[in-house]
This record gives sequence, C-alpha cells and structure tokens, in this order.
Amino acid sequence: MVKRGSQAIVFFVAFMVWLMLSLKFDFVSLTLGLALSLSATALFGDILTVTPERALHPDRYFWFLYFIPIFLWEMVKANLDVAYRVLHPALPINPGLIKVKTDLKSDVALTMLGNALTLTPGHTTVEIKGGYLYLHCIDAEQPTQKIAQKFERIIARIFE
Repeated sequence: MVKRGSQAIVFFVAFMVWLMLSLKFDFVSLTLGLALSLSATALFGDILTVTPERALHPDRYFWFLYFIPIFLWEMVKANLDVAYRVLHPALPINPGLIKVKTDLKSDVALTMLGNALTLTPGHTTVEIKGGYLYLHCIDAEQPTQKIAQKFERIIARIFE
C-alpha cells in the first residue's frame, strides 16, 4: 500500500509531465491535467514505484539524461547491423536465445532493461525470471551481455 505522501508525489510528477507535454495553461487544459493526474495516481500510484519519494532525487534525472544518448547510440549501431544483415546476399544471421544475468531487483528497473534491449533491433526480451533476462537475438554471438551490463549500471542508478 502506498502512503498518502507518496501518492502526492506521484500526482505532482504526473501533473508536471502533463504541463510539459501540453504547454497550455488555460482553464480547460489545467482542469484536464488535474483530472488525468488524479486518475493516474488512483489507478497506478502503487504500481509505478514502491517509493515514489525517491523520484525527487535530482541525480536520478541526471542518470536518465545520461542514459538517453547511450541508448540512442546502441540503437543506431543495432539498426545498422540489422540493415547490413538484411542487405547482405548471404543473410549472415545466427539466431538464438541467450540468458543475461542481472542484479536489478525492482520490477520497474527490470522492465526498463528488458524494454531497452528489445528496442535495440536484433533483440527481443522473451522472459524475465529469477535474475535473468532471456533474449532472442538475431546473432546469438553478439556482445549482448556487454550492452545489457552497460544499460544495467545506469538503470540501477535511476530506478533502484
């Protein structure tokens, strides 16, 4: 069960996101933003994070901003790799399932890691179970473990 103070933080963050996305400060927009933020807090406040008060730590935002270019770079490299494989006459693929060990504990952090790996082309997170991510890869011999570890170190600083 999430504490009242935690719900207030989830509401505040949701409302700030609304304001940043809408960039409108008229009565209708503010009322709609308040209603949606309240609804999101009521429906998902206890799912988003166990300790939402930690969302107020500025270092988490720094690490998130740091994560974005690293993720984008890995995504560009993976896109180029997949494009090369598709355009190559011999179609050099070696598909397979690989098992990646992770030390992340929270569901949000594990989901973020799984999604980040899935969004890099050539990888699909199949399952997260018992401290491991199971990934289907276009090339099972790629250095997927290195990418996962790079993402994991940063994601741990954001979500744990």
